[in-house]
Amino acid sequence: MELFRIFIVEDDLLYAKILGHHLSHNPNYEVEVFTNGKDLVNNLYKNPHVISLDYNLPGMSGMEVLKRIKEHNSELPVIVVSGQQDVSTAIELLKKGAYDYVIKDQDTKERLWNLMRNIQENYSLKNKITLLEEEIGKKYEYSNLIKGNSPAINKVFMLIEKAVKTNITVSIYGDTGTGKELVAKSIHFNSKRRNKPFIAVNVTAIPKELIESEMFGHEKGSFTGANNRRIGKFEEANHGTIFLDEIGDMDLNMQAKLLRVLQEEEVSRVGSNATVKLDVRVIVATHKNLPEEVKKGTFREDLYYRLLGLPIELPPLRNRGSDIFLLSRFFLDEFCSRNQMPKLTISPAALEKLKKYPYPGNVRELKAIVELAAVMTNTDIIEAEDLHFSSEGSVNDLLQQEMTLEEYNRLIINYFLKKYDNKVRLVAKKLDIGKTTIYRMMKDDIIDLE
Repeated sequence: MELFRIFIVEDDLLYAKILGHHLSHNPNYEVEVFTNGKDLVNNLYKNPHVISLDYNLPGMSGMEVLKRIKEHNSELPVIVVSGQQDVSTAIELLKKGAYDYVIKDQDTKERLWNLMRNIQENYSLKNKITLLEEEIGKKYEYSNLIKGNSPAINKVFMLIEKAVKTNITVSIYGDTGTGKELVAKSIHFNSKRRNKPFIAVNVTAIPKELIESEMFGHEKGSFTGANNRRIGKFEEANHGTIFLDEIGDMDLNMQAKLLRVLQEEEVSRVGSNATVKLDVRVIVATHKNLPEEVKKGTFREDLYYRLLGLPIELPPLRNRGSDIFLLSRFFLDEFCSRNQMPKLTISPAALEKLKKYPYPGNVRELKAIVELAAVMTNTDIIEAEDLHFSSEGSVNDLLQQEMTLEEYNRLIINYFLKKYDNKVRLVAKKLDIGKTTIYRMMKDDIIDLE
């Protein structure tokens, strides 16, 4: 346990020793005595937790010493001890940052004891709060939330790093199951708003007739069933972050109301003319192509540009290469720990099978596959036959993915490379493509050889 360091500055050496001896009865206190202000100032580098300062010192006045202490550390508690019962001096010292002003009398020792105890308790409480904040920070570090080291996911980390430095609106794009909410949490809990609310709203989960009330709140009696006043999600998120998931599915009428709230930075509850000022960071996410939705007339163009901010595109799992292995092992270890199961491993054949699957459900689907395999295996090793996919990758199922031509090319080339033991020349001949095409894709991390 860290000792609580107390500095006593007192020119009366006998009185200083009496105070020091009294305080030293607490085994957690480390007391050091100084007889003048200059010596005290020269030892401030030792960073005491509290200072008991005699007001009448030779050479340097108590007021000057207090000033020097506060210049070194404005948060350091200083208890001024004086034989003078001068109210105006006490007030001036308190204004300059003194923690308390104590008159020298028969009760001084006890008053100092109680003050030291209170300061130590406050210090311990602040330490606990700091530790909790650090734990929260660690919990939401990017690498703790989003597992991976592929070039595609490292690009996401780089964009998150940029997002946390400002309050810019962030729009997150990606297929279902790629981790859009995890990215939103990473941004919020690593930003200056980390100690303020993070409110997540899934637009598709709220009935159309209730979404305005849910988002903006309502007053009692504003509509049938409104039996009490309700605070909306935007007010809940005030001074923090609101995360609007599946924003692309919001109907046009609600889009117009949302645009107004974002522009005016204020909200009116349903049934009220009063406004509430907002200071809310907005992060949105969607699996839809919003520019296409704008062209189709299902998403407002002005709202689109209002929400665009810093766009972050989350890669589908099939584009993340060896991240599949890393994620599989992480989910497996987590599942075993949570269910108090012996640690399991994944065989090379099972890993190969995992890599070949296209994952329409992305990371969320991989997690479900691995957890099911952990239950199904009869040994401490997950084999290929323990893995059960919702689709075994038939041509029709593959075409349902609606991937880009480049993504289909990647799957095809990877498949043939594995089939023919990574013989690039043979694969190029089989597919009637140039070897340079395969090498280029390897260089750009579009395909990978093991």
